[in-house]
Amino acid sequence: MALYKLRALYKLRALYKRMTLCQRMAVIDPQAGIRYSAMQTKPNNNKFFSGRVFSMRFDHFFYSCSVPALSLLLAACDTPTRRPVDYSGPTAAWEDVGGDKRRSQFSPLTQITPDNVADLEVAWIHNSGDFARAGDGSGKVTAFEASPIVVNDSLYYCTPFNRIFSLDPETGEERWVFDAKIDSTGVQSHICRGVTFWQDPEAQEDAICSKRIYMATVDARIVSVDANTGLACKAFGRGGEIDLMVGMEDFRLSGTYPTSPPLAVNDLLVTGALVKDNQSSIMAGGVVRGFDARSGKLRWAFDPVPPGMKPVTASDIANGASYTSSTPNAWSLITADVERGHIYLPMGNPANDYYAGKIRGELDYYGSSLVTLDAATGKVLWHFQAVHHDLWDYDIAAHPVPFVQQTVEGPVPGVMLATKIGHIFLLHAETGEPLFPVEERAVPQTDVPGEWTSPTQPFPTKPAPLMPDLSEEDIWGVTFWDKGKCKKLFGSLRYEGVFTPPSLQGSLQYPSFVGGINWAGVSINQDTNVAVAGYHRFPFILKLEQLKEGQAHPYPQHGAPYAMTTSLFGSPLGAPCIKPPWSYLSAIDLNTGEHLWKQSFGTLNNLAPMGSLFKWGGMVLGGNMQTASGLVFIGATMDANFRAFDTSSGQQLWETDVPFSAHAMPMTYRLRKNSKQFVVIAAGGKGLFEMVGSKTGDALVAFSLPDSNN
Repeated sequence: MALYKLRALYKLRALYKRMTLCQRMAVIDPQAGIRYSAMQTKPNNNKFFSGRVFSMRFDHFFYSCSVPALSLLLAACDTPTRRPVDYSGPTAAWEDVGGDKRRSQFSPLTQITPDNVADLEVAWIHNSGDFARAGDGSGKVTAFEASPIVVNDSLYYCTPFNRIFSLDPETGEERWVFDAKIDSTGVQSHICRGVTFWQDPEAQEDAICSKRIYMATVDARIVSVDANTGLACKAFGRGGEIDLMVGMEDFRLSGTYPTSPPLAVNDLLVTGALVKDNQSSIMAGGVVRGFDARSGKLRWAFDPVPPGMKPVTASDIANGASYTSSTPNAWSLITADVERGHIYLPMGNPANDYYAGKIRGELDYYGSSLVTLDAATGKVLWHFQAVHHDLWDYDIAAHPVPFVQQTVEGPVPGVMLATKIGHIFLLHAETGEPLFPVEERAVPQTDVPGEWTSPTQPFPTKPAPLMPDLSEEDIWGVTFWDKGKCKKLFGSLRYEGVFTPPSLQGSLQYPSFVGGINWAGVSINQDTNVAVAGYHRFPFILKLEQLKEGQAHPYPQHGAPYAMTTSLFGSPLGAPCIKPPWSYLSAIDLNTGEHLWKQSFGTLNNLAPMGSLFKWGGMVLGGNMQTASGLVFIGATMDANFRAFDTSSGQQLWETDVPFSAHAMPMTYRLRKNSKQFVVIAAGGKGLFEMVGSKTGDALVAFSLPDSNN
C-alpha cells in the first residue's frame, strides 16, 4: 500500500476518534451514488484494518470515492487546531538497544508531549519481507522483536532471518542490506532483538570498519560489518564472523543460540545465549563470554558453576576444553554500568526447568539470579538470587537496569531487578544488598518423589509485589456455566501461592512461566527515578507425568523421571479463569519504593468478535519507553495497537493501529535542531503466539508530528 494512503488512513482513523456520535454521519459519493457509513463495523479482509472500526465499505470509500465526498467527511468534524512543532528542545540519538548501555529505555527528548501526542502520524514504514507464520507450511516461525538503533546518522535494525538494514532515519529509505545467510537447523523461533554499534577509538575516522555493526545470529555466530557500507569486517574472527559453538560442539544441533544483541563495553563484546527449555537434563552450558571487538578473540568466559566446581576459562577453551553443560544461561538483554565497569546478567535456571532432584547437583547456585561481573575480566563481583532452586521456569527475563536512588543521606547506586512473578528487587550496585528489606518466607514443599524444594523464598517488602496470590474470589467466567467449570478446575489443582511446586496432581501456577514481567518489561526515567513495568496476569497448569516408552512429548525433560505438561488455566470458552483485565502498566517511585499508579491496557481485538470493545488486555510481550516530556510508549499487546500514556497519572493519551502486533521495545530520536522527533516500533508479531492473537508480519513503523493542520 502506498505510504500516502497509509498516512491518510491514519488521519481518518484519528479523525473518527475525534468525531462526536452525531458527526459519524453517512457520506454520499455523488459520482458513484453509494452510501458509506463511518459507523460500519462489518468484519473485512483488509490486512491493516481487519476487524477494526472501518469496514470493507469504508475501504472501498477511501479508494473509490470522489474528492467532494472525502472533503465532506473531513469538513464534518471540528478538529482541534494542532500546535506548531516546537524545535527548541534537545536532540538525541539512540545508540544502543534500550537507548544506552543501561538499557533504561529513556530519552531526554521533549518535542512530542502529552499535549500533542494525539497528533502523531505515520512518517514512514519499512517492510523487510522477512517473516514466516506458523501455519504457512515453511516450517519456520518468526518473532519481530528488534529495537532499532540510530547512530552514525543512520538507523540500523535486524530481521528475524538475520539481515541487517541501514536506513535513512528520517525517510526510511534503504542505504544498504547485509545478509548473514543463516542455517535454520534446530531453530525454535527466528528472533533478532537488535544490533550493536561500536566505534574503534584507535582507528582513523574514515577507515573501513572504524565504525561497526555487530549482530548475533540464530545459527550461533556474531557477524561484524562496516557501519557505512554493510561490507563484512574481514579482520574480525574468520572472514568477519566468530563461531559461538566453539567449546559447545556437541550441542550444535540441540537449540542454543543468541536472540539478544551483544553488549559493547569499551573494546569488548559480551554475549549470552538462549538454551531450549525442557528437552533434556544435559544441554549446552549457559556460558557468558567477552570477545575482543576488533579481532573477535575470546578474552574471558564466565562459566556459571558453583564455587566448589572449577570453571572453564578462555585459556581452557583455547586448549580444546568444553564448557560445563546444563548451567544457567543469560538469554535476555545484558546491561552495563560503564562508569563502574559492571556488567549485569539476568540469569535463567539450569536444565531441566521443572524437575531437579539430584540431577542438577549444585548448578542452581547462579540460577534465576542477577549476576554482576567485572567488565574487564569477567570475574563475579556479587550475585543476588531471586528464586531459590527454581522449579517453575521463573528465570530472569527482564533486563536489570542501573539507576541512582536519591535518599536523605545522599545518592545511592542501585540496580532494578524485575521478575516474572512480579517481584521487584532494588539492590545496591556495589554490594548487591537490598535497598529495602527482603524477607525469606516459608513456602509450600513438593510432594513429588525424588524432588526437593527450598524451604524459603525471598520476598521484597518494597516495592510491594505487583501480583498478589489468587483466591477463590478471583475465579471468573464469561458465563455462569464456564465460571462453574473454572471453580471446579480450581478445586482440583494444588495451589498455595506463587511458589506452589509442580505436582503429579496438577498445580496452578500464577504468575506463570510467561510472566508477570517478561523480557524488556521495564523502563526507568533517569531524571525522576520513576520506573514503568508492563506485565500480564496469565495462570497456567503444571503437571508432571511419566512418559511411556517411545512417547513423543513437547517437554520430555530427558534424564528426569517426568515430562512436564503445561496448559492455560482457562475455561471451556478459552478465556483465562481469572477476572480481567489481564494486562497492566505500573509505575513505581524507586526512591521511596511506593507504587504510583496502575493502568490496564489492551483489548481482545484479534481474539473475539468486536474484540476492540473488550478492554480486558492479554499477554504483554515487549517493552515500554519513557521520554522526558512525560510520556510512556508501548506496543506489546496482541491487539496490534501502539499506545502512549501520561507518566504522571497513567492516563492513556493516544492509541493507533499498527499493521501487526508490536512485541518489541519502542525507541525515539531527534537528530538536528531543525528536525522532528521520531518514535519507532517494530510491528511483526510472534509466530509462536498466533493462537493467542499475535499477528505476524514485518513492519517497522515510524511516527512523527505533522507539518501543519493539513
